[in-house]
Amino acid sequence: MGLFPIAPSLRFSCLFIAFLLLLVKVQVAVAQNNTTSTTISVNVGVVLDLDAWTGKLGLSCFNMALSDFYSNHGDYRTRLVLNTRDSKGDVVGAAAAALDLIKNAQVQAIIGPENSMQANFVIDMGNKAQVPIISFSATSPSLSSIRHPYFFRATHNDSSQVKAISAIIQAFGWREAVPIYVDNEFGEGVIPYLFDALEEINVRIPYRSVISAEATDQEIEEELRKLTTKQTRVFIVHMTPILGSRLFDIAKEVGLISEWYVWIMTNGMTNLWSWMDHSDMESLQGVLGVRNYVPKSKELESFKVRWKRKFLQNNPSMVNAALDIFGLWAYDAAFALAMAVEKLNNANFSFEESKAVGSARTDLESLGISQNGPKLIQALSSTRFKGISGKFEFVNGQLEPSVFQIVNVIGNGEKVIGFWTPKYGLIKKLNFTNLTGYSTSRTNLGTIMWPGDSHSVPKLFYGKYDAAVGDISIIANRSLYVDFTLPYIESDVVMVVPIKNNSNRNALVFLEPLTGDLWVTSTCFFVFIGFVIWVLEHRISEDFRGPPSHQVGTSLWFSFAILVFAHRERVVSNLSRFVVIIWCFVVLILTQSYTASLTSLLTVKQLQPTITNENELLKTGEKVAYKNGSFIRGFIQQLNFNSANVKTYNSSDVLDELFTKGSANGGIAAAFDETPYVKLLLEKYRMKYTTAGPTIKTGGFGFVFPKGSPLVADVSRAILNVTESDKMREIENKWFKKHCTDSSTLVSSNRLDLGSFWGLFLIAGVAAALALIIFVADFLYKQRHVLRGSEVSAWKRILQVLTNFDQKDPSSHTFRQSELTEGRRIDNIEMMGAVEASPNTNFPHCASNSIQTDLSSVFFGEQGRPSTSHEVEDTSSIPSPEIAIHEHTTFLEAKKEKHTENE
Repeated sequence: MGLFPIAPSLRFSCLFIAFLLLLVKVQVAVAQNNTTSTTISVNVGVVLDLDAWTGKLGLSCFNMALSDFYSNHGDYRTRLVLNTRDSKGDVVGAAAAALDLIKNAQVQAIIGPENSMQANFVIDMGNKAQVPIISFSATSPSLSSIRHPYFFRATHNDSSQVKAISAIIQAFGWREAVPIYVDNEFGEGVIPYLFDALEEINVRIPYRSVISAEATDQEIEEELRKLTTKQTRVFIVHMTPILGSRLFDIAKEVGLISEWYVWIMTNGMTNLWSWMDHSDMESLQGVLGVRNYVPKSKELESFKVRWKRKFLQNNPSMVNAALDIFGLWAYDAAFALAMAVEKLNNANFSFEESKAVGSARTDLESLGISQNGPKLIQALSSTRFKGISGKFEFVNGQLEPSVFQIVNVIGNGEKVIGFWTPKYGLIKKLNFTNLTGYSTSRTNLGTIMWPGDSHSVPKLFYGKYDAAVGDISIIANRSLYVDFTLPYIESDVVMVVPIKNNSNRNALVFLEPLTGDLWVTSTCFFVFIGFVIWVLEHRISEDFRGPPSHQVGTSLWFSFAILVFAHRERVVSNLSRFVVIIWCFVVLILTQSYTASLTSLLTVKQLQPTITNENELLKTGEKVAYKNGSFIRGFIQQLNFNSANVKTYNSSDVLDELFTKGSANGGIAAAFDETPYVKLLLEKYRMKYTTAGPTIKTGGFGFVFPKGSPLVADVSRAILNVTESDKMREIENKWFKKHCTDSSTLVSSNRLDLGSFWGLFLIAGVAAALALIIFVADFLYKQRHVLRGSEVSAWKRILQVLTNFDQKDPSSHTFRQSELTEGRRIDNIEMMGAVEASPNTNFPHCASNSIQTDLSSVFFGEQGRPSTSHEVEDTSSIPSPEIAIHEHTTFLEAKKEKHTENE
């Protein structure tokens, strides 16, 4: 198969077209060579902290921006040449770098520095030298382009976000907020604008929390603890991420990141979340933030990928680096400057020497003036394009914001819950088709997770009222949030219980004055005192000797007989007398108290409370109640009542019904309320209920005003005028005292318990024990020759000591007196017998009378009853001479036997 022949005309046309293409290519190459040879290098300064993240980010974005710009505009005559200086993160360093760039490098513009404090000084230098200063990260509103015409802010002013913050606060109806900001130009610049925005929606700022950029953790904690004492629970944080992350970590430890608080961050932190670690995000859970919105685009996504690759090539150690909005603004700022410089046709990029003369002039005075400065700021002001950060246009020397994102920190990330625009306010999505006007409705926001993992809006104070008047109790917890006036009436928390009528007395009513423990203790002490007296008197008193049963009976009789002071036994020992004196004192007080209590039981009308204190309720698990909505709920919780046993009521009728049912039938056994309400209840249901248990003091009833209200002092003064006058007494008499009777006055006192007498029993017990110890020590000392004997066993020695104890003490003066009295008695008997046996009838009659009188004194005196002249003598009791002689002989034999035994 052969080829078709080509016509000569067609072959000529193809050769001609190829020649034209070659000619065009040669012309383009020549034009490019001519352009390269005629480009103008324009020096531009860069002042950044090259060791900081923002400095590294900005410089990388500048270089990429100029590379992209001139790749797309190869025919432009100008080329920006970056002269980079390191500010070292210091204001002085930034100023020195700018001075060097203007004086020595004669730069036509300076990009940077990155923060507001450094930019403030550099701006003044730029105004003097007519060199534009373009900052992509200095956001403080104090850096005004109106006052500094050579300052261009290629970022958003911090004041632009205050409307978005106020819209959030207005959406939830909060009436107070506290700003927390860093103490420098960056932090202070936004505060006046924030105040104005909140004032427009009637939100009060009662306190400002200022924290130094160099503050220690302890200083931050002290400041945060001050906030815990404030009424306000809404906090607006405006500071850098480094300081802000420390603040939130400490706030979490203090307890401020909880369901009772609201935290809102400005874009100073939300724009730079990429800097923060996951551990820092844990303290931000539930926090809201306002952030500049960057619309998505293919160019932006492509730039992120290219920047990441390029940045890692230059900084391989920063593997977690992420591009933020300041990098986008840095890219667009370099783009804008390159476009503005290209607009200057036939520009003179030289400096005019300073007119200052003299050898003593300073470096600032010797600065030259840029000849191209006025034209360059005009070119910058007219530059507008769509950058990777969105619409880029300088209005009054700064970018105008359009949309802010509202984000919520959840987990390790964030959730966009809405947007704010200057025209439409809060909106859920960026869809403007159905929007009609400005809105701050909370329904335009998505679901929010609040601090403390709560999905409920924190309960804060809305500030809708200027005062609250009524029966409002003054308590400490409420005073943290509002101001109270002085109380206009006293009010305490008391317990109300039903009354039980004990008029039908039982047969054992005599036991009721004393509690069981007091009865048992008293009985034990009676036995103990009787035993002590027996021990002390057994060896020296005939009254406490005899058969064992007789001794036990005598001891108990003696102790119990003291109750009515009917004891007849003599106590001989001084130790016994000491114990008896103390015991008589105790018995006297005990019997008098018993008598008084029993008299009250038998004579006073018995209206007693069914419950005497809250401890009885807790032990028995009885049900209680309080008025619905009252602060007493917290008081009951502090008493550890089971929530299942706590009921509420709304009126006195409902309360009466609950009491009537009783705790076992779905009712209650007691109720807690304030004294003014209780007085009205007792008046309505007379003799049916009473108060019991302790009284909990409160501040009384007062009027309520917002914190810091100037009306508090005036109203308190007016209340004092009323309470100190007769008017208040008239009011109380009308509503309370005239009709109400405190039924607690009809209730008898509580039973006497051991707690009232333990001191007396202690004294008696110590006295008896001390006397017993002294006696035992003295007795054992006298028996030491028996205890030391080694001829017999220890057990036998102990038995011998006990045997000796059971015998009479011969050394006691009581027995010596008895022997003397017995001897005189025998001698008198012998004399009487001799007289009767004598045949002498002339014996004087007076002698007989004398003997008879002596005998009478002997026999009757032995009984402890001296005879008197008017008593009739009982001669039948006088023994016969034979009996008297026999008794005397027996006595002498016993005495001789005892003497032999002692020898």
